[in-house]
Amino acid sequence: MTQPVVSVIMGSTSDLPIMTKALDLLEQMQIPFEVQALSAHRTPEEVEDFAKNAEERGVKVIIAAAGMAAHLCGVIASMTALPVIGVPIKSTLEGMDALLAIVQMPPGIPVATVGINASLNAALLAVQILALSDERIAASFKEYKQNLKQKIVKANAELAEIKDYKYKVN
Repeated sequence: MTQPVVSVIMGSTSDLPIMTKALDLLEQMQIPFEVQALSAHRTPEEVEDFAKNAEERGVKVIIAAAGMAAHLCGVIASMTALPVIGVPIKSTLEGMDALLAIVQMPPGIPVATVGINASLNAALLAVQILALSDERIAASFKEYKQNLKQKIVKANAELAEIKDYKYKVN
């Protein structure tokens, strides 16, 4: 059985609908991952066990999602040398409480933080980190970026075909 390279941790399974974009991208990129619900407040012993043993199990990047007080990301980062990417979840205060809790880490405990509910960007950042030492992942990421460019090129071509406006000049 393949070991996970990315670990996706969420404070509650209620975060799963938001985290699905990250899981889908990891699947698309063929990156082995695991998904768990752990709570810094309700299951602190399990969080500690996870964080202290993740690297030994082959995990290279951790994506941690949390809402409200959002301590999960920082607690994990305090117990591992692995990069931790925080995803603030919009649950109260429009997600600003989670965002501020995650980005305001003390010196020595960095957590890379993406936008509120931006699990796709968290997965992309994890892919970029992995791409530094894996040529297959690097090639997949470059292809992904090229496809993003092509979507905009196609959209502009479609916009140029719109003829419904008298004063549209392109």
